[in-house]
Amino acid sequence: MKTLGKLLALFIVSITIHAQNMIGPQEGFTPQIGTMVSMLNDLSNRVEYTVKDLNTEELDFLMDDKANRIGSLIMHLAATEAFYQVYTFENREFNKEEKEQWQVAMGLGDEAREEYQGLDVNYYLDIYKAVREKTIALLKEKDDAWFASVPKGYSMNNHWAWFHVMEHQSSHLGQILLIKKRLPEN
Repeated sequence: MKTLGKLLALFIVSITIHAQNMIGPQEGFTPQIGTMVSMLNDLSNRVEYTVKDLNTEELDFLMDDKANRIGSLIMHLAATEAFYQVYTFENREFNKEEKEQWQVAMGLGDEAREEYQGLDVNYYLDIYKAVREKTIALLKEKDDAWFASVPKGYSMNNHWAWFHVMEHQSSHLGQILLIKKRLPEN
């Protein structure tokens, strides 16, 4: 019986390891949306894993006066995803309050370099995760017909918009990894 238990435990670990490296439909979503959710979640897991152990000094590190801080980049990822939430789910752009909340993070640059420093990693990750949780909840309410649709007045379908969010996060994850490699040795 102990051997059967050990084999079952190894099998479960094997499935878990295999499943985390799989892209495809997810339970609770239509096939195309579920596949996108698996890709979005893979990227967010990699962003979180990459930054989770960074201290404030590392999050605030600035390679030069044109570079972005890692903290600013995490906020930028959250802001961009929040924008695509209203853009695709509500067919609008940010309202006044949303612009005030997200515009510095959306634009990066000097303002973001000034605003996003002195904060710990949980500050950034809590915001980043909250935005993703909302995205997942909203995507659960949609189907593949919505995903393929082109909202009136737009030149892209919803699938492309969320593909863009995914590839945007991938691009900035590359920046984060580069900055992380350039962190001064302590």
